[in-house]
Amino acid sequence: MKKLNELADILKTKDNICILTHIYPDGDTLGSAFALCRAFQKIGKKSKVLCSDNTQKKYENLKFFIENQDFKIEYIISVDIADLSLLGENLAEYSDKININIDHHISNKRFAEINYVNFKSAATAEIIYDLLLELEIEIDIKIAECLYIGISTDTGCFKYPNTSSRSHRITAELINTGIDISKINHNLFEIKSKKIIKIENIIYKNLEYFCDEKCAFIYITQKMLKDLNIKNDNELEGLASIPKQIEGVEIGITIREKPDNLYKISVRTNNNVNAVKICEIFGGGGHPNASGCFIKGNLEYVKIQLLKSISCIL
Repeated sequence: MKKLNELADILKTKDNICILTHIYPDGDTLGSAFALCRAFQKIGKKSKVLCSDNTQKKYENLKFFIENQDFKIEYIISVDIADLSLLGENLAEYSDKININIDHHISNKRFAEINYVNFKSAATAEIIYDLLLELEIEIDIKIAECLYIGISTDTGCFKYPNTSSRSHRITAELINTGIDISKINHNLFEIKSKKIIKIENIIYKNLEYFCDEKCAFIYITQKMLKDLNIKNDNELEGLASIPKQIEGVEIGITIREKPDNLYKISVRTNNNVNAVKICEIFGGGGHPNASGCFIKGNLEYVKIQLLKSISCIL
């Protein structure tokens, strides 16, 4: 893996840069991408962000932080993408064209020409912050907001175990640019739509405990989403944290029904349980306390397979 200063030296020679985000885009992939894109544009490089999914309303303002530029792509960077499958609709066109892969997931597959993966970073946005310092690009208030969104969302507003003293030091520098963290935090972590309030009510009624109540499962069905007119998975962000918030629960599992007998699994754990170990059996991955995977089959089969995986580590 190249050092960050070497990465910066390479990027100084590149132009017409496309930055890819992952499917179901969260604050880290979007914040990292828009921060990097704005930074490139500040020094006269043509750059744009390409995302295969719609973004949540709370992230929509980020697109106004950059200029809408049209150009022939010459260089491609992926941010916060651990596996090529997370490219979604962009997979076919860009999977073999990614020049630099910047990420912090321990499960990263090192799929690019150059891979910079630092799993000690709480968020990819922390890496982007350091990269911008190496590039000697001024971090203005809009770049700072992008980076703050990335770090704060991937640390659960600094509540998750991945939060480090470095996370706080970087955040302090971002705050010094003048960003309004009270307003940003309210938008990111406190506001809920009426649809989400309704779906949370249904989820609590159907919650199940397993493994001496150390594990809790919640279910999100297609019928629930249809009844509430929820059309985008991005609207469901935050629901995966519900089961782990329960006293005594060490593993929280969210089972989200998809078409064609496929289920999207989100795993959240406390410090004593590695979520990656549960998901990697099914080809998934992520972080030690927040991972995901997909399992095909009927619901009972999916539950049985998950409980088998969980029983191996509890």
